[in-house]
Amino acid sequence: MDTRDDVLIVGGGVIGLACALALLRAGRGVRVLEAGTAGCGSSHGNCGTITPSHAPPLTAPGAVTQALRWMATPDAPFYVKPRFDPALWGWMLRFAARCNRRDWRAATSARAAILDASRAALPQWIERYGLDCEFEASGVDYVFRDPAELAEFDADLRALAEIGVPVELIDGEAYVRDEPALLPGVAGVVRFPGDARLRPNRYVAELARAVRAAGGAIVEHCEATAIALDADGATVATGDRDFRGRDLLLATGAWSPKLARGLGLRVPVQPGKGYSITYSRPVLVPRRPLVLRERSVCVTAWDSGYRLGSTMEFSGYDGSLNRRRLAALERGAREYLREPVGPTVEEEWYGWRPLSCDDLPIIGRASGHRHVWLATGHGMLGVSMSVATGQLIAELMCGDAPHIDPAPFDPARFG
Repeated sequence: MDTRDDVLIVGGGVIGLACALALLRAGRGVRVLEAGTAGCGSSHGNCGTITPSHAPPLTAPGAVTQALRWMATPDAPFYVKPRFDPALWGWMLRFAARCNRRDWRAATSARAAILDASRAALPQWIERYGLDCEFEASGVDYVFRDPAELAEFDADLRALAEIGVPVELIDGEAYVRDEPALLPGVAGVVRFPGDARLRPNRYVAELARAVRAAGGAIVEHCEATAIALDADGATVATGDRDFRGRDLLLATGAWSPKLARGLGLRVPVQPGKGYSITYSRPVLVPRRPLVLRERSVCVTAWDSGYRLGSTMEFSGYDGSLNRRRLAALERGAREYLREPVGPTVEEEWYGWRPLSCDDLPIIGRASGHRHVWLATGHGMLGVSMSVATGQLIAELMCGDAPHIDPAPFDPARFG
């Protein structure tokens, strides 16, 4: 049976659901097709920090050299698994070409625009749709134990200051006196008071609820296997039936290149595998989310639990749970925290983050396709960028004036 819809969204993760909610508010009809269950992808297990402070992209000068050094260290924070993979190495060459000061600064400015817009709008979304997701305007603290690492971070701080991200510098000893969860030996702390946190699995579940409440449809366990285009729209084939829509939005995260390839589109996204461990809440937890900077471990405590997460592993779509990388999260936390883990492990998780070759999201109409739109490539920041991405897609698809400059995110930048 064929089903005719206004907008078909392929992908029911945080980006697809946020776009669905914004499109519904703009008066469009929406059906979301999700291969698994709504919100089961890369946002489910991240640490839930909302971070305008993460405006600087991974494409920093020297990033590729560091990554090559780390190839011999399987539990390194940024690990490229040695293997023959032409798509990965082609992506790495494009990534390396952007690891220069000029492109880094331009990407920082563009990322700041979408992160700031999303952070500003998120509390309004939470109130409007009644999203129960343990949101708190907590700020985020970067903790340094190595004075040299703290000094090297100064380049990022200067760039953030130029774009107006508020920063507080705190002496290490003073910080430890006020934060009993930390072990002694902190060199200094960089606080980003404008950052926030929420529980991401609850956030995506609440987005799905809000989409349904607003009249949108979500079809779960419905994997798109092929897409055909004609003058009137798009047809998405699934295992059980075909769906037709006037417009098609691909929001399939790290899987976007595979579906886009069938449409003749080049989407330079690689799956960056991230890990997390969720525990029952320890007795002594940090007052704010922390980034343990030297170990690239994020620590978030909610009323309902506690999570260690982060790392970036380029190993393709390898579906194994790398216990070495999970152990690295706990080992890093033990260097900083009095109670690094919770009493009970509730979930050990991995997910594939969609990394574009310039570390900017890909948002807008697909080149050469009137009815096809893209919202992918958000890397580690899908939750942080979700609200602004949804609003931008709705504005572009409805012909309204965009609230942020869409040019840096235009899919046409890749040719």
